[in-house]
Amino acid sequence: MGQLRAGIRTNTANGERPVSGPEDVPPHSHSLPPPPCLSLVSVLSLLACSVQVLVAVLLTCRYGGRSSAEDRWIVLWLFYDVIVHLTLEGPFVYMSLVGTVETSDGLLAELWKEYGKADRRWLISDPTIVSIEILTVVLGSLLALLLIHAVLKDKYYRHFLQVALSVCELYGGWMTFCPDWLAGSPHLDTSSWLYLWVYLVFFNGLWVLVPSVLLVQSWISLSRLHALRPDDVNKKRT
Repeated sequence: MGQLRAGIRTNTANGERPVSGPEDVPPHSHSLPPPPCLSLVSVLSLLACSVQVLVAVLLTCRYGGRSSAEDRWIVLWLFYDVIVHLTLEGPFVYMSLVGTVETSDGLLAELWKEYGKADRRWLISDPTIVSIEILTVVLGSLLALLLIHAVLKDKYYRHFLQVALSVCELYGGWMTFCPDWLAGSPHLDTSSWLYLWVYLVFFNGLWVLVPSVLLVQSWISLSRLHALRPDDVNKKRT
C-alpha cells in the first residue's frame, strides 16, 4: 500500500495523471444497470391488446348499432372484457393447472412471462391468483355474455347482471393485490415505469374504474325506474 501511495505521489510530481487503485474508487461511481425498457415482447404484447380492442370495436359496430351511445360504450367494454377473459386469462389458467407459466412455451406464455416481470405470482401458479382467474374466466365470461344480450335486447334483468358482474370484478381485483400488499408486496416489481404504470396500474386499473362506473350507471338507471312507478304503487309503499 505504501509503495502504491508513493507511486501515485511520484506520478503527480512528474506532472502525470495519478493512477488510482480499487480502494480509491468512490463508492457510488459504479454505473447502475439501466431500468427495463420496451422490449420486443413488450411491444408485441401491447399490440396484441390493441388488436383485442379493435375486435371489440368491430363487434360493437356489428351488433350494437341500434343501441344508445351510452349502451354502445358499455357493450364495447363487455366485448373487450370477454375477449380478454377467454383469449388471455383462459390460457393462463390452463398453463397454471398443467404446470406453470414459467415452464411453458409459446406466444401466450411469453406474453404472461412479460407481465410476470411486474408480478411474479403469475409465473409460479400462485393458488390465490389461479383461483381468482378460474372464477373470472368461467363466471365472469358467462355474466358478460349474458349482459351483452341483456343490454342489446333491453331485458329486465340487465342491471341485476351488471351489478353482479361489476362486484365480481372489483372483488377479484381486490383479492389479486390485497394479500400481496399485506405481506409487503414481495412479488411486485415497481422499479420500472413500464411495470408499475402500464402493467400494474393501467391494465388492472381498468377493471376497477369501469366496473365502478357501471355500478353508478346501474344505480342511476334503477333510481329512474323507481321514480317512474305508478302513483298508486308509491302510495301503497308510503
